[in-house]
Amino acid sequence: MLRWIDVLKYAKYSNPEPPQRVEKTEEEWRQQLTPAQFRVLREQATEPPYRNAYCRTYAPGVYACAGCHSILFNSTDKYHAISGWPSFKQPVSKSALRYLFDDSYNMHRIEVRCNVCGGHLGHVFPDGPEPTGLRYCINSESLIRQELPAGL
Repeated sequence: MLRWIDVLKYAKYSNPEPPQRVEKTEEEWRQQLTPAQFRVLREQATEPPYRNAYCRTYAPGVYACAGCHSILFNSTDKYHAISGWPSFKQPVSKSALRYLFDDSYNMHRIEVRCNVCGGHLGHVFPDGPEPTGLRYCINSESLIRQELPAGL
């Protein structure tokens, strides 16, 4: 289970190695992604709060990166944070995400990216529920929800 201290260490020193890497040109990303997905994943945009696909979705399944389809979050770790964006307590694994310091807009935050393709997902904050205390505030445009296979 990740804690805030782990997130800070990853952002400051070194992120876990991903199981693989996906690298594409900007043009390849433009062809694959919708314009809204491209703005969020490749240009670090933020979608409008509350008016996004997964803010109020709690169906069972997993959430994968819309860019490379790497599984990032499980629906069992999703919760209603009243932030306007999907919120999660924990990623599926320590190596699923990459953490970077983000001082844009005169704020001090930790940016969260897909560790496989480097796509911008959102930010993580230390004000989430126990036991992790983490709130991963993620753009819906950066995610795709997948049903769990039968029997899982």
